[in-house]
Amino acid sequence: MRRILIIRLSAIGDVVMATPLIRRLADHYPDAGVSWLVQEEAAELLTGHPCLEEVIVWPRGRWRRLRREGRWFQFFREFRDLRGRLRRRRFDVVLDIQGLLKSGLWAWMAGARHRVGLGSREGSGLLMTRRIPRPRGDPRIGSEYRLMLERLGVPPEPFAMELHLTGEERRRGRLLAGEGSGYVALLPFTTRPQKHWVEARWPVLAAQLRERLGLRSVILGGPADRAAAVRIASAASTRMLPLAGETSLREAAAVIEGARLVVGVDTGLTHMGIALGRPTLALFGSTRPYLETGRSDARILYHPRDCSPCRRKPVCDGRFDCMAEITVEEVVEAAGRLLESR
Repeated sequence: MRRILIIRLSAIGDVVMATPLIRRLADHYPDAGVSWLVQEEAAELLTGHPCLEEVIVWPRGRWRRLRREGRWFQFFREFRDLRGRLRRRRFDVVLDIQGLLKSGLWAWMAGARHRVGLGSREGSGLLMTRRIPRPRGDPRIGSEYRLMLERLGVPPEPFAMELHLTGEERRRGRLLAGEGSGYVALLPFTTRPQKHWVEARWPVLAAQLRERLGLRSVILGGPADRAAAVRIASAASTRMLPLAGETSLREAAAVIEGARLVVGVDTGLTHMGIALGRPTLALFGSTRPYLETGRSDARILYHPRDCSPCRRKPVCDGRFDCMAEITVEEVVEAAGRLLESR
């Protein structure tokens, strides 16, 4: 095996949790080159990985704009160029670890003889030469990727997520976070409201972490979260620095790496806290992608109910009881224990 292509197009958290595949495959096949096909919004997460030969970007957002603007000639030319680039690489095997039709189509268009799909859905299994089901009941982080490695005969351990930042990015992270005492990175935002913690508790949590642990608070998120971050900071009785929407993805990673503590919901930035080796508390409710983090300094706070996990179909009429059961006191106490053990 000389050339391997991993396809995980999105999202940020899923790409981060799949990064252990790179080193495990590179270690098992030391003469092979490992490449990754990813959408543009998550591509920078893979930059600088020493075991990754190539990051191939699918500019899905740009292609949508070209179609919307009726620029079909440009669209088809770029589509042809990307497909040709994949075929010229002559991959021996493609691992479709997303398992959707869009990722399956790219796996098929890459022209590899062996195409392995993980949990293939939406008809993508018909495009694979081998299918591996997703595991059920395995609480470990990245359990589906561990299973794929095992089925491929690749030792899954050590299984560690990786992000590689430069010295300049770390310096930029320190500047963004500001000078002064140590800080906690608060990550309240994600794509679905049922994964959010009660907004009014974030300013209370910031005050408690300042009073009891001496940590000031920095809020991270995307551009769409800017207004909510300012609202949370304005409601706090202590200083909170709202950086949501003011950093790139790698700058946010640098801020997280410099934090003494990370507290967040089920969002990509929280998983990055674990990948970067920071003491991390993850608040899970409607989703629980894992319960065992593989690290002694990372813990999940999760109160399952009869309806848990509801994922995209909450049945609590917007109360989100599973998240509401996580109290400020519980988070502060868990944070104190994490820092003491570290």
